[in-house]
Amino acid sequence: MEEMSGLRIDEKHESLPPRANDPRRYLTRRFPRAHYIAIAVLSLIILDFWLPEIYSPPKRPSLGLGRLFKNKISIESRARNILSRNPLIDGHNDLLISIRGKYQNHIYDSEFKDKFENGGFPQHVDLPRLDQGQQGGAFWSAFWPCPLGENGTDFSDEKYSAIVRGTLDQLDLFRRLGQSYPKYFTPTSNSSEALQAFKEGRLISPVIIEGLHQIGNSISTLRLFHQLGVRYATLTWNCHNKYADAALESGPNFEPRVATPFWHGLSPDGRDLVKEMNRMGMLVDLAHVSKETMKDVLVGNGDGKWKGSLAPPIFSHSSAYAICPHPRNVQDDILQLVKKRNSVVMINFSPGFVSCTPGNSSSGLPDFYPQNNTLAHVVKHIMHIGELIGYDHVGLGTDFDGIESTPTGLEDVSKFPDLVAELLRQGVDDHDVIRVIGGNILRVWKEADEVASKLQVETVPLEDNVQDHWRK
Repeated sequence: MEEMSGLRIDEKHESLPPRANDPRRYLTRRFPRAHYIAIAVLSLIILDFWLPEIYSPPKRPSLGLGRLFKNKISIESRARNILSRNPLIDGHNDLLISIRGKYQNHIYDSEFKDKFENGGFPQHVDLPRLDQGQQGGAFWSAFWPCPLGENGTDFSDEKYSAIVRGTLDQLDLFRRLGQSYPKYFTPTSNSSEALQAFKEGRLISPVIIEGLHQIGNSISTLRLFHQLGVRYATLTWNCHNKYADAALESGPNFEPRVATPFWHGLSPDGRDLVKEMNRMGMLVDLAHVSKETMKDVLVGNGDGKWKGSLAPPIFSHSSAYAICPHPRNVQDDILQLVKKRNSVVMINFSPGFVSCTPGNSSSGLPDFYPQNNTLAHVVKHIMHIGELIGYDHVGLGTDFDGIESTPTGLEDVSKFPDLVAELLRQGVDDHDVIRVIGGNILRVWKEADEVASKLQVETVPLEDNVQDHWRK
């Protein structure tokens, strides 16, 4: 017979009290009411703190009980808990152009694969660091630069043909990355797919273009890009185009300077294009555009005929002008329009947009101030917007792999938990942090999808005025 704790089983049986084996004892036993109350209170504490809150939860009064439990765990643990249950979505990542520059888009060679899969890849992104940073998604830029030496007024088709081809190269690169690494780069078509991807442990991965010079003056090309997975288009990069004015223009060697206005906002064609983007469900991105263009898209031009974008636009990678007075950043009066339109500004990590002081350069740009080029100063940008217009209207748009250097403490995508921890340390509520890291962009994306569903029933696609170029 088996031994159990020094007793034979029959001895253990005989040692029990007379009613120990009587099943009826369970019918008569009563727990004190305080026992149930204690269980209920404990459950509320756990629910208040630990329930997953994917996708921008509505404001709700705190039960207050969760604070008791939160005080028992570290800030770092709270940050990682938030990231494990809610997607951190980077509004702008330039990995694709980095791969082109360093590996000529060759992703099957061992030189690429070894570092990308195992760590040590140049700049800011590789698979191990994405995992380490608990990143939930990114809008990946199929970027191609403006025409070299662009003077801001020549919008002829001939200037753009090579740019369209370059954009297609980058879209093909993204598709091939998705085939090789489906967990990380499977294209995401809409906000519902985004949530499903996160729940399944995949990265939320839409692709985007950065400037309408990339469509070659063709609405048809923009629609085809949408079919290839493009889910937002920045209206300009550092050059004006047929549709909108940019904040900056590029010199002969791509050095930026403040641009002289051309259209003073959107052109007539630009207004039509924004309507078509609304109909397609393509987000309108105002990073890089002039202040007049921002106003034109957010609220219209005041003539009563053009009232702006029907869906809320985004600023995919811009920061707060009040903290760093750079023309690529968003001024406080524009932030009030962002709030009015239920939009979102996603904070850029580019050092020149994070920390600067007014300058006297002929370029019109401010001076870089290296002392404040830190994670803490990025948090200051986030909190300025959050405290001014609400944490429903601020997000993250790092520009990783599109910038040469980064703020101290935000060296690459592995540092996102440190950023979340600093937000918590500065007193930003957990629910507001969830909005900032991804809930807000998902909300705006969902609204754009809803506007598109309505417009696709009510309107037809915009058509180009085509010409037969082969005929004289």
